[in-house]
Amino acid sequence: MAFTGKYEVESQENYDDFLKLIGIPDDVREKGRDFKIITEVIQDGKQFTWSQIYPQKTMTNKFIIDQESDMETMAGKKFKATVTMDGGKITAKFPNYLHTAEVQGDKLIEISTASGAKGTATMKRISKRI
Repeated sequence: MAFTGKYEVESQENYDDFLKLIGIPDDVREKGRDFKIITEVIQDGKQFTWSQIYPQKTMTNKFIIDQESDMETMAGKKFKATVTMDGGKITAKFPNYLHTAEVQGDKLIEISTASGAKGTATMKRISKRI
């Protein structure tokens, strides 16, 4: 499947602005800024296991396209969401941001946009297949 693989962060745009807007504490942002996050995706048809490996923890979300699933945010908040797929792009509405992901060649392109009383911020993360 197109998403299956392991990816290592290659570049991030607007990391601080986005994480600050969604309420990630300064110390956590500082620790993660230069860490090469590993994303591991296992796709079996419409079923996904999506893991992000951070220095102190691994966060895993399991979901089926077009079915409500239990999910967790970067900040550890639990919620329910329905992940959709249009073409080769998946979209998930988190409580305070919209996240899209797609594979282009050997790159995983993730875009997260948050909007709130303090403005709007979009983080773009590009990871290479390893």
